[in-house]
Amino acid sequence: MSESSQQKTESATPKRKRDARKKGQVARSRELSTGLVVGASLVGVMASGHSLAGKGLAMMRQSLVLEPGLIGDPDAQIALMFHRLFEALVAVAPIMVAGLVAAIAGPALLGGWNFGSQAFSPQFSRIDPLSGLARMFSPNALVELGKSLLKFCVLGAIGALYVWKHRDPLMALSTLDLAASIREALGLAVWALVWMSAGLLLVAFVDAPYQWWKHQKELRMTKQEVREEMKESDGKPEVKARIRQLQHQLASRRMMDKVPTADVVITNPTHYAVAIRYSAGKMRAPVVVAKGSGVIAAAIRELATQSKVPLVSAPPLARALYRSVELDREIPGDLYQAVATVLTYLYQLRNGTLRSKPDFEAPVPGGEPDVEPESAPGAS
Repeated sequence: MSESSQQKTESATPKRKRDARKKGQVARSRELSTGLVVGASLVGVMASGHSLAGKGLAMMRQSLVLEPGLIGDPDAQIALMFHRLFEALVAVAPIMVAGLVAAIAGPALLGGWNFGSQAFSPQFSRIDPLSGLARMFSPNALVELGKSLLKFCVLGAIGALYVWKHRDPLMALSTLDLAASIREALGLAVWALVWMSAGLLLVAFVDAPYQWWKHQKELRMTKQEVREEMKESDGKPEVKARIRQLQHQLASRRMMDKVPTADVVITNPTHYAVAIRYSAGKMRAPVVVAKGSGVIAAAIRELATQSKVPLVSAPPLARALYRSVELDREIPGDLYQAVATVLTYLYQLRNGTLRSKPDFEAPVPGGEPDVEPESAPGAS
């Protein structure tokens, strides 16, 4: 097989994507998830900052005061400790909820939620030392190292610039009273987190498209893989038989719907039936709108009778039309005269000017069909 056919140049098929998701292979960006969690937690801090600071200060004061009655009662001390922990959890609950929502929503933004059962199956290659060394020195590991260095440089630069710009307020914290110092320190810390989370989101906006591109590249297929997958999915005999059956049913249904619109049905009279429609001035030549043999021919005759479409017995003409004309196609030129004779006969019959019935048994050009009526196929 040529080298070009082995190159993964084809986009992943839907089946390939479904199989990859079952194995847990979806596009993921840890930088995006981290940035969203930090950003959401920061929003929670800013939203509950004043109440959180007040509650923290009150808890600190209460914790530093020990009632004399609790000194000799260990059970009361333990109960008080759990009470303080519960108050702390309630105080930081908005921040924790915001971070949890971001942690759940982060993966859905890129690859969607995925619970692949195969990802939990044991894989001994994960504990193979040689495979581990290969992963450590793989191109993907180098890219991850580069991202870590980039993130370190970006966050370090943001932190250094923020501290340098706010060096005077930081130095002045020691000159303030306790309450003012805590408020000022919290304000500086929050804005430091704002700028650093912005740096994380900047790294995430670079990493997320890269992870998506890398995932799509990993799922690419060779042309041979695409052909084998098509054979595997479409090559089953029962699938092909079902498809042919449905196609035949749809084609027969559409064809039978056109029988009531025909001008005449030319019959064998029992083995073949061909419905013809002609509109003078709108069509260049008569068109075959339905045809069939055996059971289908009987159904066409029955439907034509119910729809009051005339039936004309002309065996040579019916066989020639059935053999040489496809559905929704004009009749060939060598059958013009024979079909025109039938249409003229019907026109004279409707207008009461018929003087003599034409000889429909006369042979027509084109000869006889290649199949016998008993083995003839249905409508094509």
